[in-house]
Amino acid sequence: MNKGKIRVGVIGAGAISDIYLTNMTGMFSDRLQVTRIAARRLENARKKAEQYGLTACTTEELLAAPDVDLAVILTPVGTHGTLIRQALEAGKHVYTEKTLTDDLEEAAALVKLAREKGLYLASAPDTFLGSALQTARKAVDEGLLGEIHSFAVSANRNNDVLLSLFSFLRQPGAGILYDYAVYYMTALVSLLGPVARVGSIIGHPYPSHVNILPQSPDYGKTMDTPNESQISAVIQLRSGVTGTFHIDADCNMQDQAYFALYGTRGILYLSDANQFGGSVRYLPDMNLETREPGEMKELEPFPRYQKNARGVGPWDLAGAIREGRPCRASGEMAYHVMEALTAMLLGGEEGAFRDIQSTCDRPAPWGE
Repeated sequence: MNKGKIRVGVIGAGAISDIYLTNMTGMFSDRLQVTRIAARRLENARKKAEQYGLTACTTEELLAAPDVDLAVILTPVGTHGTLIRQALEAGKHVYTEKTLTDDLEEAAALVKLAREKGLYLASAPDTFLGSALQTARKAVDEGLLGEIHSFAVSANRNNDVLLSLFSFLRQPGAGILYDYAVYYMTALVSLLGPVARVGSIIGHPYPSHVNILPQSPDYGKTMDTPNESQISAVIQLRSGVTGTFHIDADCNMQDQAYFALYGTRGILYLSDANQFGGSVRYLPDMNLETREPGEMKELEPFPRYQKNARGVGPWDLAGAIREGRPCRASGEMAYHVMEALTAMLLGGEEGAFRDIQSTCDRPAPWGE
């Protein structure tokens, strides 16, 4: 068992890289040693390397470097497949920001390749390892809700702003399902287990948008926006638990979240699955003797991680590598979540329910 630090090479120097680099070189440095950073534009990698005390290099140099054990990929989803394959072929473990790829067959092949090579492949929005969802996981595991029989998810975004701000959201594979619904689907699977089938309706009412940001060089220009922006679905889990799943990216600028689990002993209200922290509230069932309604209670939050802890996924993966155990953001779970999201997209186009072929284990909660 390797008890030393896992040496990390980061591929991608965009906006999300700063929080990963800050956390991996700070709060998660007990397991991780970030050594290198690569980017499509080498000058961007050099800026980050100077800021964080790293070596800037090309992707090819990073994957050939002996001081890199783990490649952390923070590039747009359309590049993930090629980079993951190259890293695995080079003998590196891999962690990628959601999702695995933008193609389900390619994702399956990469999970298989990692298994054949005896390497770890991990991918997830690692918010499911944060305080709020771990608080909910503890409540579920301890039976606070009794028998859980349904759930409801409803959330929004504002594409007018986001599509103007982030060009990668206009690329294939970066619609509301892969880019945002993945947070909620990962949360559901981590809390309640794998998906059995889905039925959905997909919305794409605005195939183009006008850039509304005055500071953008493309301000006022019309942009092609080919990806889906609305999803309304029914999901049945393998456990039999069934619920609704709704996301609208053509709505309010500030994300709003409704996320509830319904059980025989009450209701659990969760926070935004795109955040690490947030309150988790429990509404117990009515008192049958007094006929008085239950009193809403805010559960004591799990102590870690309440603030933005992106990088906890690679940190947990480093522990798995050292200890020879499964990692929580496993490639198998990431593939299963991706299959469910893809089934929503295809089923929405066909107007049909689709069965989910893959399965996965629920990731262990903290403390196990």
